[in-house]
Amino acid sequence: MSYKWNYQPPTLEQEEAAKELAAGVNIHPALGKLLLDRGITSTYEARHFFRPQLNELLDPFLFRDMHIAVERLNAALGRKERILVYGDYDVDGCTAVALVYRFLQQFTTNIDFYIPDRYEEGYGVSHKGVDYAHSTGVGLIIVLDCGIKAIEEIAYAKELGIDFIICDHHVPDDELPPAVAILNAKRVDATYPYEHLSGCGVGFKLMQAFAINNGIPFSQLVPLLDLCAISIASDIVPILGENRILAYHGLRQINANPSVGLHAIIEICGLTDRDISMNDIIFKIGPRINASGRMQNGGEAVALLVERDPDRAHRMALQINAYNDQRKDLDKEMTQEANSIVERLDPGHEQKAIVIYSEEWHKGVIGIVASRLTEIYTRPSVVLTRTDDMATGSARSVPGFDVYRAIDSCRDLLENFGGHTYAAGLSMKVENVPEFKRRFEAYVEQNILPAQIQPDLNIDGKLDFKDITHRFFLELRKFQPFGPDNPKPLFLTEHVYDYGTSKVVGHQQEHIKLELVDNKSSNVVGGIAFGQSSQARYIKTKHPFDIVYSVEENSHKRGEVQLQIEDIRPSEE
Repeated sequence: MSYKWNYQPPTLEQEEAAKELAAGVNIHPALGKLLLDRGITSTYEARHFFRPQLNELLDPFLFRDMHIAVERLNAALGRKERILVYGDYDVDGCTAVALVYRFLQQFTTNIDFYIPDRYEEGYGVSHKGVDYAHSTGVGLIIVLDCGIKAIEEIAYAKELGIDFIICDHHVPDDELPPAVAILNAKRVDATYPYEHLSGCGVGFKLMQAFAINNGIPFSQLVPLLDLCAISIASDIVPILGENRILAYHGLRQINANPSVGLHAIIEICGLTDRDISMNDIIFKIGPRINASGRMQNGGEAVALLVERDPDRAHRMALQINAYNDQRKDLDKEMTQEANSIVERLDPGHEQKAIVIYSEEWHKGVIGIVASRLTEIYTRPSVVLTRTDDMATGSARSVPGFDVYRAIDSCRDLLENFGGHTYAAGLSMKVENVPEFKRRFEAYVEQNILPAQIQPDLNIDGKLDFKDITHRFFLELRKFQPFGPDNPKPLFLTEHVYDYGTSKVVGHQQEHIKLELVDNKSSNVVGGIAFGQSSQARYIKTKHPFDIVYSVEENSHKRGEVQLQIEDIRPSEE
């Protein structure tokens, strides 16, 4: 892949401001520039950024309808009504359901949870789910990570005498469902000052408000933060503001005292006795929770996340791991098929968007395949499959392009859709697929910027190898957790040379294990360049080259710093 390197050298004024800020918090000047890039300009702000405090969480009663929601929940508990905690089948939905169910279980035994079947019911609130609630005597449904567009289904529930509290973070339509309370910071009339919470985060705010109203100490909410961190990492929401506080303390909870179910997942991931990071959640923990809803039913993931018996949790985690293995096989097979279709339809990759449809694909994996295509081709991608007489699909986008708005431009062709800027789900009649493809591709063609379909690396600063010390690495770790709006920093070092010991590694000789020097010091710095073995011949010529990389801890040698090299190019003479 040919990357565009984006680097804007700091002005003298920025350099001075970065040095002054870095000195105030005793970090390397290059890291002072990272703080400025995140809008942090004072030592006071920097200290709060590095050590976010739980007492800085926003007042949950700033949410419109929060007082109504808590009042209705109190009434349900007081009248011993049956409560159903209902959520989406992805990681965010499953963690949200587990969080609310676990907390309310302390105050009532008349509570149940429900995850809709991806294949029988589809996304969100379903008539079947409402019928299940009615048949089991439910008076109140708390719906999480979905529900904001379920106008017809919630009206149906209301006719049956069932009330809804909606906790959602997806973009609503102009008309809202007839729920008792709607907690969504993206409402047009929203009063909550932070709109980027995950669905699980909104559920946490409801529990926080309930605790405040009932005099329950905040310390009883802290064990739930591990689930918040899982949802924030997996749902790819910004990691600044309130999400940073929740993710920071959620990671601490995961590493210090995870719930029984989560501990079982950590064990089967091989992460025991390791400092678990957001990347571990994204690539190991999250996919296993997701696999349950993709391959079978997300209810199994929730059952594991609320399980208290270690032996049962271990057996359940093994089953979810088996689902994940099935998912990986399907993912690989479908991605290969999808790639073949794209290459056949657009061999020169001149189209600005990808829309592909196959009746044979597994509905549970199309979101992953859409992500893969977006990553490979740097194009907004929609992958569709057939379910009965409907085409259902998932969309993923490139940085800076709002795929939800692109889908919204075709709403007259759709039966249902929902999501946010970078990810969405949709369904339509099969006969509408060709017209949807034409109009979606036309919208993208007219609205996407050339820079958004050029894979690029945004470089945060230049370093010499003498800067890359263990202390520098420890200072850099203070910026964690990384994610959207707080990305893992990338650095540039120019004119580096092979120390003479770099070599190609990997089962298929696809990676390069590097030992490098620059001309500013005698430091020999180790690194790994995944999938870049084609560069090995040039590296061995002893000519200088430039590298863009992140600074990591060597996973095989604890405490040793290494570079994860994203791209290599010959130095300009």
